[in-house]
Amino acid sequence: MQQLLLNWMLIGILLLPANQVGLIQALIGVPGVVLILLGGARADRTDPRNFLITLYLIAPVFPLFLVLMEYTQQFAVWSVVVWGLGISFVQAYSSPAQQAILNRVSGSQVQQGVTAATISGFVVQVIALGLAGQMDRIGIAPVLLAQGLAIGLAGWAMTRVHKVAPLPSQGPSSAVAGIMEGLRATYRSKVIFNVLVINFASSIFNAGSFMTVFPFVVKRVYDGDAFILSALMAVFFAGAAVSNVVLLRFMPLVRPGRVFLLMQLTRIVVLLMIYVRGDWWLLILGTFGWGLNMGITSNLARTIVQESAQPEFRGRILSVFTIGLVGSAPIGAVVLGWLIETVGTLNALWPAMVLSALLCAYGAWFTEVWRYRSQPPAADAPP
Repeated sequence: MQQLLLNWMLIGILLLPANQVGLIQALIGVPGVVLILLGGARADRTDPRNFLITLYLIAPVFPLFLVLMEYTQQFAVWSVVVWGLGISFVQAYSSPAQQAILNRVSGSQVQQGVTAATISGFVVQVIALGLAGQMDRIGIAPVLLAQGLAIGLAGWAMTRVHKVAPLPSQGPSSAVAGIMEGLRATYRSKVIFNVLVINFASSIFNAGSFMTVFPFVVKRVYDGDAFILSALMAVFFAGAAVSNVVLLRFMPLVRPGRVFLLMQLTRIVVLLMIYVRGDWWLLILGTFGWGLNMGITSNLARTIVQESAQPEFRGRILSVFTIGLVGSAPIGAVVLGWLIETVGTLNALWPAMVLSALLCAYGAWFTEVWRYRSQPPAADAPP
């Protein structure tokens, strides 16, 4: 819901050009990089359950703020940025704690736990996009109120999770020292390090294309509105959910690294389907295929990292992993926003296609990712 709301507020309501949209997306995304590292350090030193409960119960103030701005006719770029920064803070600071809890409650079934959580997230995204896509018809306020309610419900849901004791500290207690330990632990594991490098580079132009280029494809190339954009995004996340359901039937995978790298190549095919500017059915099919691809690659990247991470550093390593997603987005937004206005909307998809081929070759020939064998860790805590 957040991604659609932010994009359409900037593109469809405030009518900003692509280069300005990219800069604003970057402005909102950059602070999350630091917050993710702090959140990872905190997830390893405290009970992440209580931390998430507090964060989620406070967070609804941000959508309520934007509702107030819209009601007082102060809906503008600055108020959207304030709201976007607030939600970005919540997402970035909570993500490592979510992943740390997932490992501890999944026990030895890490692959299945990650996949089940991913499927649930994608299903909810499809429902949320259906609601957010009605903003042109029902107004922004009801959608923002629904967002605030959903975040508050997340806080209630965390109260239903058993308490998770933090792992014994084996290093300095300061946040900065903890962050540095996490970075060193990430670099020591070559498999984790290279998965993060591939994921980061891929996210600059692939996730960036979905966040920045795709909304402009819908509005400028196909003359779509918020409802059409939400429907296509729902198709995307439905594809991601379907791919994870199928993936779950084959888990645990012995060599997830090979599937992760081969999926980089399949992404080229689905992006070409969007690039050729065909009929609506081809755009829908390409969008669904893009979602299938993203669902598998994001799942397997996270699975490899969570399986390979040392328990005492897991929250911090997962925070570095999340930076690969959050930190790459501002770079992609700025570069792709400029490319859209310089070479055209559809031509801005080419960097993603070229990079996908290069990343597959790099991962297969120069890293251990292709040869990685899954070795699920022992349970940190009983499910």
